[in-house]
Amino acid sequence: MPKTTATKTAATKSKAAPAASSVPASQLIDEKIASLNDWRGETLARVRAIVKQAVPGVVEEWKWSVPVWSHNGIICTGETYKAAVKMTFAKGAKVDDPSGLFNSSLEGNTRRAIDFHEGDKIDEKALKALVRAAAALNKA
Repeated sequence: MPKTTATKTAATKSKAAPAASSVPASQLIDEKIASLNDWRGETLARVRAIVKQAVPGVVEEWKWSVPVWSHNGIICTGETYKAAVKMTFAKGAKVDDPSGLFNSSLEGNTRRAIDFHEGDKIDEKALKALVRAAAALNKA
């Protein structure tokens, strides 16, 4: 019997991306950090620790092939590029940033980001305050 459009579509759908990985997000983040094997891995690990200290009970997720930290909604993501580790805050445009940490994605109406470059020192106190403020927006 020849394949109809419906059976072709069904066959194509069955070959689509596999179901969500059963690997825990925290393990995927660990693997990402280990795979970087340079200052970016160290920076991502430090950012991760700061987020977890700032918001007890934060949920680690793996979306869009990057670490995502959530608490009643997305707080921020941790992306890595050749020359930067970027923390993108989902609702960053609504977050007060008295220390001026946001240095990227400043033109948008929703997100804000911080680009960390090799050799940058992280202001942990200010970053924790920023993460807490972003998490508080999700409760509102």
